[in-house]
Amino acid sequence: MPDNDVVIVILKQTEAALETILRRTENVQNSDFFTGSPEGMEKLDGICMQFIAVGESLKNIDKITGGKLLSRYDEIAWKDITGFRDIISHYYFDIDADHVFWICRNELLPLLKTVRKIIDENMK
Repeated sequence: MPDNDVVIVILKQTEAALETILRRTENVQNSDFFTGSPEGMEKLDGICMQFIAVGESLKNIDKITGGKLLSRYDEIAWKDITGFRDIISHYYFDIDADHVFWICRNELLPLLKTVRKIIDENMK
């Protein structure tokens, strides 16, 4: 499978993970939901797992493309996303539910739109 095909597959997986996060947070009104109940903590755990997958996927895309693809879409702070993945993975007990909620409400849709744009512009 040529590199472009691999990148498209990874981008589609990333798109699906972002859609999952959006679905899981659509009825969450504030960050207290995450910390106020076992159900909320489970939802936060699942969301964080998806964020790890997204960050890892973006790191892989950067590696495969030599850093050339994502950098063409400078409306997104790609390093912040991969850095967030690192924080979740390595400092899980320090995760700030307020920050996760803020990202879900403010950063996810622009990221999803850009991922879709990249897919559309790079399909053969």
